Amino acid sequence: MKLFAHKPYSEMDKEDRVRACYLHACLNYVNCVDTTNSTVRQRFQIETHNSALASRIIKDAINADKIRLYNPEQSRKYARYVPFWA
Repeated sequence: MKLFAHKPYSEMDKEDRVRACYLHACLNYVNCVDTTNSTVRQRFQIETHNSALASRIIKDAINADKIRLYNPEQSRKYARYVPFWA
């Protein structure tokens, strides 16, 4: 696995964002921290009023089978995510 230096959101392409979201979920999982829309916003330094950007990153990571919902029956408002292998 390669380690990548920090890049601002604006310099990332879709693949970079999906990979960063996946690695964020992995790191949070092994540290027993929930991955949520809020933590993804913090990771990518996205302002609260732009939360749709974080939702898009999460959706792209789910579609790429990199992360999944922790509890699919829970309300999307309180959704938590884990790596696909968890």
